Amino acid sequence: MASVKMRLVYISLVILGALCLYFSMNNLSFFQKETFAFKKEDGKFLQLPDIDCTQNPPFLVLLVTSSHRQVFARLVIRNTWGRETVVMGKRVKTFFLLGSSPSTNVSRAVAQEARRYRDIIQKDFVDVYFNLTLKTMMGIEWIHHFCPQAAFVMKTDSDMFVNIRYLTELLLKKNRTTRFVTGFLKMNDFPIRNKQNKWFVSKYEYPWDRYPPFCSGTGYVFSGDVASRVYDVAGSIPFLKLEDVFVGLCLAKLKIGLEELHSRQTFFPQGLDFSTCRFKRIVACHFIQPQKMLTYWQALENSVGEECPAE
Repeated sequence: MASVKMRLVYISLVILGALCLYFSMNNLSFFQKETFAFKKEDGKFLQLPDIDCTQNPPFLVLLVTSSHRQVFARLVIRNTWGRETVVMGKRVKTFFLLGSSPSTNVSRAVAQEARRYRDIIQKDFVDVYFNLTLKTMMGIEWIHHFCPQAAFVMKTDSDMFVNIRYLTELLLKKNRTTRFVTGFLKMNDFPIRNKQNKWFVSKYEYPWDRYPPFCSGTGYVFSGDVASRVYDVAGSIPFLKLEDVFVGLCLAKLKIGLEELHSRQTFFPQGLDFSTCRFKRIVACHFIQPQKMLTYWQALENSVGEECPAE
């Protein structure tokens, strides 16, 4: 009887050893999910804008994250701060970043909009809020492959007001063409562990107590070379649904620091009350709905050439 029990124990140990070997070779575990990184090969481009960056490359490219339902917001941006323009002799171009939809009607509408305006970049990942990292990385990938000639890139959102004139002016004064990143700097943020919070991040997703320095995802600007550097390193960074933190992790690995664009605050992720003189000296303001965007833009256009009181 003892001999039979010993044989059973021996067989069990052999089977357990084989299973352990199998799962270790296949990078799996019984005890937790596999940590995964951004995969460069994930998804294919469904829509690409009509631009050849080798011919008259843009000084500034704006990548605006959007969703299928924000048709009117995109239209307003196209007719205000996002319209193609030349500022201080520098070309500025705006593109919208979209994911895919399971709805045939929605997909058809996006394709139609892309053909009409030629300013949509789209891949075949599902367009939901927590795929914002995929959406942002799609824009960075597009810059890397199709428009590395751009001097600067700004990632922003569709509920932002962006002062293109002032941004261009400050970038020219800054005179930084490589390894440059700016925005609303977050130098000492920590993960939110409250499961009820929109930005909850578990210990499994991010085990450390502090985030690296990063810029608020509402709007940040980087020199064109940073796009390719971030794209190249992203595959080695554990995926995180918070796109601004994910980009910060990439920058930390690249040892690229963040810099202020101006001695005064110019990025306002928490919003700002409007006045023409105030908005002439900001770069980006959050929580601007389409109708207000039209109103603010018209007020600024009408005030061109007017002097503001000295601060």
